[in-house]
Amino acid sequence: MTQDELKTLVGQAAVQHVPAGAIVGVGTGSTVNKFIDALAAIKDQIRGAVSSSVASTERLKALGIPVLEASEVESLPVYIDGADEIDAAGNMIKGGGAALTREKIVADLAERFICIADESKLVEVMGNFPLPVEVIPMAAVQVARRLKAQYGGDATLRAGCVTDNGCHILDVRGLKITDPAAMEADVSQWPGVVTVGIFARNKASVCLLGTSEGVRTLTF
Repeated sequence: MTQDELKTLVGQAAVQHVPAGAIVGVGTGSTVNKFIDALAAIKDQIRGAVSSSVASTERLKALGIPVLEASEVESLPVYIDGADEIDAAGNMIKGGGAALTREKIVADLAERFICIADESKLVEVMGNFPLPVEVIPMAAVQVARRLKAQYGGDATLRAGCVTDNGCHILDVRGLKITDPAAMEADVSQWPGVVTVGIFARNKASVCLLGTSEGVRTLTF
């Protein structure tokens, strides 16, 4: 199966995790787009969605799915999103689509995080995919220096990228993230950092992994 076919497979499988009558948290990216398309088939059975990006909001609305603001809900039963990498404990790197801050906000509202990904995203140790860090523009150089000094990572500014929040993204290469929770907690506190793309505090509860044999379900 092609990568696109695997994404379609897990996007459709994720619909089974959406409770009837729910407001569902919806992430961002090419795999999530497959889920949004599948969600349209049951749109009359849900109350709506809370979206993590402008792009996902536009796609949801185009398919007739009501979109609520995060401020309008107290909690969500489920948040469904992809990952750039996921490890065997359910920790993830996210932010390849530059929506990491809003993704983390919506994920924090949810009781369960359902990660949808193809099998290439499952890794033993995260860090091969460049770690995104969203920063206030004036802090970019300062944060990049600190990432090098403390973690040995080489941070480069993502060219032409301005987030939905008006900020910039540093992509950090050369990392081996052996303690995701500790690194997330540390870097998140640095002045000028909006969000680091490690999802350990808001890690996956379940991963629906697209494989050549079908959807493999990992529970954490």
